[in-house]
Amino acid sequence: MKPRLQASLGQNLVMTPQLRQAIRLLQLSATELELELVEAVESNPLLDWTESSISASQESPGEGNGNSPGEALSDGPEDWGPTDGEPWYERIGPADSNLADTMAEQVVDDDTLHDHLLWQLHLSPLSPRDRSIGATLIEAIEEDGYLREPLSAIIDSLGPAIQASEDEVVAVLHTIQRFDPVGVGARDLGECLRLQLQPLSDETPGKALAHTLANGPLQKLAKVGVKGLASEMKLDPDEVELAVQLLRTLDPRPGSQIGATDHDTYVAPDVVIWRQHGLWRVSLADSMRPRITIHRGYEGMIRGANASDASYLRGHLQEARWLLKSLEARGETLLKVAQCLIKQQAGFLEFGDSALRPLTLREVAAEIGMHESTVSRAISRKYARTPRGTVPLRAFFASGVSNDSGGESSSTAIQAMIRQLIDAEDPRKPLSDARLAASLKSTGVPVARRTVAKYREAMNIPSSQDRVRIG
Repeated sequence: MKPRLQASLGQNLVMTPQLRQAIRLLQLSATELELELVEAVESNPLLDWTESSISASQESPGEGNGNSPGEALSDGPEDWGPTDGEPWYERIGPADSNLADTMAEQVVDDDTLHDHLLWQLHLSPLSPRDRSIGATLIEAIEEDGYLREPLSAIIDSLGPAIQASEDEVVAVLHTIQRFDPVGVGARDLGECLRLQLQPLSDETPGKALAHTLANGPLQKLAKVGVKGLASEMKLDPDEVELAVQLLRTLDPRPGSQIGATDHDTYVAPDVVIWRQHGLWRVSLADSMRPRITIHRGYEGMIRGANASDASYLRGHLQEARWLLKSLEARGETLLKVAQCLIKQQAGFLEFGDSALRPLTLREVAAEIGMHESTVSRAISRKYARTPRGTVPLRAFFASGVSNDSGGESSSTAIQAMIRQLIDAEDPRKPLSDARLAASLKSTGVPVARRTVAKYREAMNIPSSQDRVRIG
């Protein structure tokens, strides 16, 4: 066959530095974002805090929706919202005095890497058998995100109940390796880097060579340097340098992104949800609104500066514009996801866990036209201030169980129903798991006894024998 040239049209995502920055900012918590902005202002003379940073906290979450702030409470006590002239984070709704216990200063438990992975596992379209395998794999993943335990040991730990082959375990592992954070579940550094390179477009500069380096040659880099490595591989040093720079943008310890700090011990809400005239509204919290701007004084100096100073200032000006654009995109993405959540889970906001409907990342991603990984990053370690308290955004998601009416009941709603039955039981004759399953079945939710036991244990509720109270 003769070599020939062929042109074709196609769409590819090139991971530019700007896009990488936007993705990184999206997955930061509110506290981490604040630290990021402080560092940016200190390192970039073209950035400055806005003069309205203080007064911005006086604005209403309803602003931008065409509603006057004072109207938020006009429908009565149930329509909790901020009042004009008051910071929303100091307002406690008249309908619920318990909101004082759920302020932004509330202490919450950190989300661990295992919690984050198990949550994604339960939202994945896997069979119960594969979910059991996945849960065992996740339990073996270390805090830095690596799976160092041999697959043979994991297969043995599955016990006689699940006789799984290595191919089955590897298939489930590949599913977990697509979870957020990207690179988790890798068995060594090379696999971790390759997993992070996978989502990048093939047209990303240096990707092909970076993939080759991650397969082994990268280990020699510390000893021989870029030039020495290029000489051994008989490649242009500039090509090797480009691939190495791409690898340096990746995270060698992806698991440390989740639950690595204690900054979120005190959480700040990312969005505020309130009801107005019978409709649920959502707005970004004040902490999510960009409070930095471009320093106009330095910007005006660029034209009159000499070539060296002008080049320096232009570089920082471009970085400042990228940061502001990334912050704007972060807010738009977070708001779009939150708007979809209140649309899908209005019942949860109104009645609590018992009204939570099944909802997955895939459904939200399809509705708002984004990738599942983007939605996952947008809700990771993000919190919503609601009339029911401050809750993580991931609380709006739940896997489903088919019911007799042809629909689905969320696992969270079933747990709430189990708790209600136990709270109403006779303490001298507690309901067994079998009787709880029969009660749920009578309401149209057929759940097996072992499933009831699993949900009961997940809620830290003791067995019926341990719940017996005499007298």
